[in-house]
Amino acid sequence: MNLEEAFTAYQNVRHRLPATSTGGACARFPDLDAIADQADSFFLDAFGVLNIGDTAIPGVPDRVARLQKAGKRVLIVSNAAGYPHASLMEKYRRLGYDFAPDDVITSRKAMLHGLKSEEDRHWGVMANQDLGRADLEDLSLSFLGDHPVAYAAVEGFLLIGSAVWTEKRQALLEAALVARPRPVFVGNPDIVAPRENGFSTEPGAYAHRLADRTGVTPRFFGKPFGSIFDLAFARIERPDPQRTLMVGDSLHTDILGGQAAGLKTALISDFGFFAGSDVHSSIDVAAIFPDFILDRP
Repeated sequence: MNLEEAFTAYQNVRHRLPATSTGGACARFPDLDAIADQADSFFLDAFGVLNIGDTAIPGVPDRVARLQKAGKRVLIVSNAAGYPHASLMEKYRRLGYDFAPDDVITSRKAMLHGLKSEEDRHWGVMANQDLGRADLEDLSLSFLGDHPVAYAAVEGFLLIGSAVWTEKRQALLEAALVARPRPVFVGNPDIVAPRENGFSTEPGAYAHRLADRTGVTPRFFGKPFGSIFDLAFARIERPDPQRTLMVGDSLHTDILGGQAAGLKTALISDFGFFAGSDVHSSIDVAAIFPDFILDRP
């Protein structure tokens, strides 16, 4: 999927995303250093802000460290659901970032928090089984593969990671939901994620597709939906939305989600989703206007 296709895919599912009537001035600045005085708390997306794939964006580890040293509350707020929390912490340390484990708020955490209020079910899971069951130990689950029996037997579905998902598995999932509708929880609402060599297709893409084809409405956890922001605010002693800045590379997840949560927002233009494109035309088409546009994080 290329940028134009990804942008169109997000536009096509706007009816399932939060609505917001707020809009920012799109004030242009070079980087986070230039707007450090505009907020006391910074919620940073990961892909496209801290890193592209497994590579830190040059200069950003030092920039984040300066914000932390200045007394700012800096949290990661990311739709990284596919990896166990311990694996993410190891990755961020390797890339040069220093975050407390509880200050890394992921859509995986948001989904697991939401499951606490659900009845016990045996779940079929879209995820890479090779990553193990860390964080999922308390759940009754089966990893979904190529056998239809597993799809028929489970009581609900968790869409966590799509690295090993295939069109055959998607067809099995959709057929199972048509035959017997069941709850679908989406641990990563992203349709795509920026990688070193383009975009990867993420669980949100498959979730919206099955919603269109089966009539089953998924329950989404992660940006742009509110539960992940609730978890992030719980980590701040005296949260002030108007002194909190959501920084991300995606209009439809980071900026829309931040605005729906009442936050200030900053869109990264030269890295991640919009790298190499005219971000202003996309802003106008989407009618999602951030407070700030940053050339780089």
